[in-house]
Amino acid sequence: MAAAALVAVAAVGLGLSRPGIVRSWLGADGRADAIVLSGNIEAHESIVSFQVVQSRIVELPFDEGQWVKAGTVIARVDDSDYRQQVAIAQAAIEVQRRQLQAAERNLEAAEKTLASDRADLELKRLNADRDESLSRQGFLSPSALDQSHTALRQSSAQLERDIALHEAAARAVAVARATIAGAEQSLRLTQIVLDHTVLRAPFDGVVLVRQAELGEVATPGMPIITLADLDHVWLRAYINEPDIGKLRYGQAAVVSTDSFPGKRYEGRISFISSQAEFTPKTVETHAERITLVYRIRIDVGNPAHELVPGMPADARIDWKEPGS
Repeated sequence: MAAAALVAVAAVGLGLSRPGIVRSWLGADGRADAIVLSGNIEAHESIVSFQVVQSRIVELPFDEGQWVKAGTVIARVDDSDYRQQVAIAQAAIEVQRRQLQAAERNLEAAEKTLASDRADLELKRLNADRDESLSRQGFLSPSALDQSHTALRQSSAQLERDIALHEAAARAVAVARATIAGAEQSLRLTQIVLDHTVLRAPFDGVVLVRQAELGEVATPGMPIITLADLDHVWLRAYINEPDIGKLRYGQAAVVSTDSFPGKRYEGRISFISSQAEFTPKTVETHAERITLVYRIRIDVGNPAHELVPGMPADARIDWKEPGS
């Protein structure tokens, strides 16, 4: 009898220090068909920062604890330098376009010259053929025939020269067009960099930490704001080693908090650690600290965004069907 009383007193003492552990041993309301665990709510967190810009922060409209919608501007830096870079890139494109127009006009002129050269060559060829016929008949002197052949050769050489000039003009047009394409890509890059001077929320969430202040110089990768995605929260908890076999992936759980007494949140086990670890050092006694536990994760529905990171919560897991 005295031994039973001693065990009861020990259980009460443990319950005062770690009620979650006792309930996980005995089950809620003293039943052995449920496990009740204690832990803290966690959420997906994103440290938002500027990617490639370095400038002074001129806008930082949200404070810690405020809710932001996806796409909302959460920070802005001075963009005067980057706007100037865009203007320079636009001016470079205009110069290249004018050069392209000049190259195209040169190409048109070269094409007309070729047409003239081909017509002149055809005429000189006809003249040479006629002069040869006249020379065979004795109506044309040898010197006159030589002049006709010379004119034909000159016309042919002029055509070859102008063909080369036409090819050069065509290459100049191609180079000008490629240069414009490169300049347009440079403009797009400067516009992208300019867009990076505005920082937007990547998802709906709450501002957990504001790491920067107005007037501070932001550098690439420097943390500006930490956002928590309250649409996807979970409970991090630990279960005693003897109870690990009672859990399975996808198993239902009911989560409750002291902040909203009487309210229950549906959840499911989404992670069970494959390795045991010592109970976290926040546990008070050495005897509890050396107990092996497994970390689990319970995904919890949070449609009203009432559950926030760091909030203590309990989870009840029914591991036996009623009547089994």
